[in-house]
Amino acid sequence: MLRVAVVGSGPSGVYTAQALLEQSRVPDVRVHVLDRLPTPYGLVRYGVAPDHEKIKSLQSSLRAVLEDDRITFVGHVGVGDEGGLSPARLKELYHAVVYCVGAAEDRPLAVPGEGLPGSCSATEFVSWYSAHPDAAAGAFALRARSAVVVGVGNVAVDVARILARGAAELRGTDVPRAALDALGASRVREVHIVGRRGPSQARFTTKELRELGALPGARIAVDGAELALDPAYAVAAGRPGAPLPAVVRRNLDVLRGWATDPPSTTAGQERRIRLRFFLRPVELLERDGRVAGVRFARTAPDGAGGVRDTGVYEDVEAQLVLRAVGYRGTPLPGLPFDPVRGTVPHLAGRVVRDGAASPGEYVAGWIKRGPTGVIGSNRSCAKETVASLIEDAPLLVGREVSADPLGALRAQGLRPVEWDGWLSIERAESALGRSLGRGPVKIPDWSGLLDAARGESR
Repeated sequence: MLRVAVVGSGPSGVYTAQALLEQSRVPDVRVHVLDRLPTPYGLVRYGVAPDHEKIKSLQSSLRAVLEDDRITFVGHVGVGDEGGLSPARLKELYHAVVYCVGAAEDRPLAVPGEGLPGSCSATEFVSWYSAHPDAAAGAFALRARSAVVVGVGNVAVDVARILARGAAELRGTDVPRAALDALGASRVREVHIVGRRGPSQARFTTKELRELGALPGARIAVDGAELALDPAYAVAAGRPGAPLPAVVRRNLDVLRGWATDPPSTTAGQERRIRLRFFLRPVELLERDGRVAGVRFARTAPDGAGGVRDTGVYEDVEAQLVLRAVGYRGTPLPGLPFDPVRGTVPHLAGRVVRDGAASPGEYVAGWIKRGPTGVIGSNRSCAKETVASLIEDAPLLVGREVSADPLGALRAQGLRPVEWDGWLSIERAESALGRSLGRGPVKIPDWSGLLDAARGESR
């Protein structure tokens, strides 16, 4: 029997477990899917926007994999954390370990004032409205009138959309009670989504972009002069030039439609979303000890695919600034780490230590390739890693490991939450939702989740 630990129960981890079961060269495989949280699904549960129900439904297919008899979910077990498991200890318990730990660290803006109250990462905001147990309770009172989201990818669009939605529209989702109340009382009336380059280089999808335009009670404003700075804009408008990728053309068509009649004011309770381009943040401005705005440097295309500063500056009022400019992997104690790429060095998924592949240690997902691709990209990534692992299996199974890894974890003082515990959490969240006249509502704190996992009421 080949015993494998997969660290991380998000898509990359579950797809790795699935690929291990689907391969035929090693017929007898048992997989433990470990997670620091007592809940499975990773970013599908805690990163996908609550109003993206179709993407969140991916949990059903992940669930089908985790319910296979050959797989055991082992939640509430940290790896590399204080009181958790070290990579060395995992190698004593399993023939092979696959690390699918993602890229949890936000890239900073690295500008003066970034540490002021009111300046946060988009991930912190997402974790708050997604009920991640690490999120600070009451972190976002949303007393700001104006918010700036720095970044033009799907995460930036997600957080802007949630800021602009009314609480009534989110009541049918699993947003936790405190976050729903705060969003209902929000004073935010203007949201700026700002990128340092042009619209043709933005990373949002056309679907995400169009969702902004479909928000009830919100208006979209785009500066036509900023669009015109982008060389691709003229091509999209019908002038001669190199063919554009289909997604770029579609995005520019949507933006051009919004630029034809941009609203000049925000009327009554209406919220306005402004998409801005060719602006690079250089400083967060302060008033009374908090963020009061962002100073941007105007940029322009440099003719080589990048941008240059023009020497012109613009201040944008904002009492809330959310950065959404990308992610980086974080070092896992006991594993090698490339600080430049933010990944674990590997060869086709095999962890590399001191220039050579380390027997029995593997990576998949963002910690392997960096924060690129969509959820589906993790399938091919996982298959490559599993192919390497299975190729190594004849040597791996000859090593003596624990016959009862879960027993060894308990003997170490850990209290794993298994699948039955997760099902208890699901039941508790359904009961919480019923008490509020809603569908299932997420439990937002560690103690509540662990109590629910053990069938204890609060």
